[in-house]
Amino acid sequence: MANQLDEMNGPTLEQGRDVNVIAKQIPIKVGWGSKFFEVMLWVLGIIPGVIFLFMKIKAGNYLRQLEQKIQHDASQIDNYLEQRVMILTNAAKLLDKAIDLDKETMVQIAAYRGGNHNDDEARNEIASKIDSVGTKINLAFENYPDLKAHNEIADVLSQNSYLQKEITAARDVYNDTVNAWNRDINAWPTKMIVAAKQGYTTRIPFATTSEIKEQARGVFF
Repeated sequence: MANQLDEMNGPTLEQGRDVNVIAKQIPIKVGWGSKFFEVMLWVLGIIPGVIFLFMKIKAGNYLRQLEQKIQHDASQIDNYLEQRVMILTNAAKLLDKAIDLDKETMVQIAAYRGGNHNDDEARNEIASKIDSVGTKINLAFENYPDLKAHNEIADVLSQNSYLQKEITAARDVYNDTVNAWNRDINAWPTKMIVAAKQGYTTRIPFATTSEIKEQARGVFF
């Protein structure tokens, strides 16, 4: 049998294709076959039915614990984002007389510390705004090279760079946990049946903005 995917003879997509995260939560559903499966276990005897019942209890406990881990991982991102907000706010104050920062954007970012940002969409939105301000501050150093000699500003830049790396690492951990969740709630029969009964849906991993993607395609050197 020939290879179904033949990298030597194509077809190939020469123009390339961008990849995007689909922001859609898919409800987990099971059909009549799953119900029939559960009924048949009880028909075959008490022991198979009881065993599967305990398997479902174990699966339910696991999914609830995994959901808490998702919250924990999301909280880690929030912690680093809040620290970065503080760092960029300090940088903005130091650079206030030298450059024209977007004051409205800074106000929106400052509101992050006191607002409700528990859902994935809000977290991604505020993260993109923080990245945007960080980009403006970095551009300021290109336009005002004398500022680099300022010790406090240099320290702020160093802290900002460190936090950005921590945020990236925390996002990777978060996405790994989300991937585990999306995979496990689709694992038939036990976890998928439990997920369907609980009304669980898939979760959306972190996705960067189109603005950041466009910047990544630019020439840096």
